[in-house]
Amino acid sequence: MKITCNRQDLLASITGVSRAVSSKSSIPSIEGILFECDDTKLKLTAYDLEIGIITYAAADVIDTGSIIINARLLMDILRKSDGENVTIESDDSLRVRIQSGITKYSFIGISPSDFPELPMPATDSSLSIPGQDVKDLIDKTIYAVSTNDQRPVHTGSKFILKDGTITVVSVDGHRLAVARKEGIGSDVDASFIVPAKTLQELSKLIGDKEENVRISTARRYAIFHLVGYTVVTRLLEGDFIDYKASVPQSYKTVVTVKAGDLMDAVDRTSLLISDRFKSPIRLQIGSEELKVSCTTALGSVHDEIPCTCEGDPLEIGFNYRYVLDALRNGGVAEVKLMMNEPTRPMTIVPVEGNDFLYLILPVMLRSYE
Repeated sequence: MKITCNRQDLLASITGVSRAVSSKSSIPSIEGILFECDDTKLKLTAYDLEIGIITYAAADVIDTGSIIINARLLMDILRKSDGENVTIESDDSLRVRIQSGITKYSFIGISPSDFPELPMPATDSSLSIPGQDVKDLIDKTIYAVSTNDQRPVHTGSKFILKDGTITVVSVDGHRLAVARKEGIGSDVDASFIVPAKTLQELSKLIGDKEENVRISTARRYAIFHLVGYTVVTRLLEGDFIDYKASVPQSYKTVVTVKAGDLMDAVDRTSLLISDRFKSPIRLQIGSEELKVSCTTALGSVHDEIPCTCEGDPLEIGFNYRYVLDALRNGGVAEVKLMMNEPTRPMTIVPVEGNDFLYLILPVMLRSYE
């Protein structure tokens, strides 16, 4: 194999596929990127046995062939070289030679036969939606994915396609995040659970691109077709939480508040909380103000912001990080906080529309907190 590419263009392509490279593995091939070139194009593939990413890079193909090159080493070479172009070649002994400008590298690559087969199954259903909608759904819910391997099915987000609406659900045992987009123009009826790592990398690959993303599903895999990249991921299997059963049907207390005001108040109050001095924040809800307070071994803090309250006054406690995460990821100016009892979860929704719904379990307050 021998190719010549624009160095910066190749680095951009390598950076994209490297999101599917294993950072530490006993299998050297999945720490690398598979180069495959025919007479006209260069195909780059990375696969860590959970997520695979494919892209095609512009190249002047001098000799066809294939080789696996360690991703970290290759990216470092491309970043630190100063030539406009880069030439990469390999021979039958797996010797790789890279030249950019006057700098030359020579090292041993990995046989392409060692690369694991990337599954490309026949798909059962497919739909196409704007990439920014996919990114928004991911970004509004990914924060609530569980990191506890005791329930592997909750280490991903569930996608539900039904009646022209796509809904994404994440849960970690303390909070629930639901986001939806209506009017997607598809009659696909399906549900599947995508690992959190795949969704994080997918959001980064979409970036600010406006083009559509095509989502195809099979029994155990999903394929996301982006402009420039194909992302293949295994799906998680198991019984996901019935999120609708977790959401209260009625509320005794409804508070309308500016999200930014509440974020600032919670952020200020949390300054007395640390890993050493832990304590929940206390929300005291009246008719025209929302009081936010906290007491730890360091001292106490009190703040308050204006609000509109309908229903019963209430005092309730929460982990401050969970409240901040919900408010930051909602991305709206005003929210409704809907509650029943100090021991039952709080629901957060936008004042207008139904793009998201967040549920946070409270923390029991003690009299001296």
